[in-house]
Amino acid sequence: MPDNLRVSLVQQELVWHQPDQNFDRVQALINSIEETDLILLPEMWSSGYTMQAHKFAKRSAEALELMKEWSRSKKALISGSLIVKEGESYYNRLYVVDKGAVIHTYDKRHLFAYAGEDRIYKAGDKQLVFEYKGWRICGNICYDLRFPVWSRNTMDYDLLFYVANWPNPRLQAWDTLLRARSIENMSYVVGVNCFGKDVWDNEYSGHSACYDALGQALNTPLQKEAVVTHTIEREHITQTRAKFPFLIDRDQFTFT
Repeated sequence: MPDNLRVSLVQQELVWHQPDQNFDRVQALINSIEETDLILLPEMWSSGYTMQAHKFAKRSAEALELMKEWSRSKKALISGSLIVKEGESYYNRLYVVDKGAVIHTYDKRHLFAYAGEDRIYKAGDKQLVFEYKGWRICGNICYDLRFPVWSRNTMDYDLLFYVANWPNPRLQAWDTLLRARSIENMSYVVGVNCFGKDVWDNEYSGHSACYDALGQALNTPLQKEAVVTHTIEREHITQTRAKFPFLIDRDQFTFT
């Protein structure tokens, strides 16, 4: 079991409704990564967060092929969300890709009704916790961050991550909730947001960051297009949970 895991946060300058430009931007950012184990992309990284699912779902197959290619070229697991159509339903789906193959998926559980996401997309009903290089990892999407019961660490994960398109007016909530999730779950927490301005003039300053199991930020929140790679340490998780065994008192929740 590796003692350390290298995690790369890709905070792209997202160009709304322009998949070709986003493909090129992410390609350049991934090319800049030297060595890593896990690469995280923002929510709907190929199109930007949009309710025009009927227009952009068709480009997701191409985006997924790029993720497969990047996972092979960088010898790393890669994850990010795309718009997917199955039957008559659309999903905001997180893909987990390794060695050129999809190994896990997760459909966003909490749909952002404020923007009408619940009228366009279908919600998922299954959590995602998977093992990679001996680390247990839980993946979520954007609005899931506001719902702590959903991500409660009852499955002994070591790393919790969120991929997002989280705009500036609620950026303080983003920073605060990421730290809160790390403290309450005694886990590393990573949030990967986008940078830029959408077609409705909402601005995104990113603030992608990694927090340790005590809620300490490992980087100053990113405020431009950038990639940052952190090495997270098994010993930190082990020592923190041994010293502060708060998880033994955690509640067990039942979902309906």
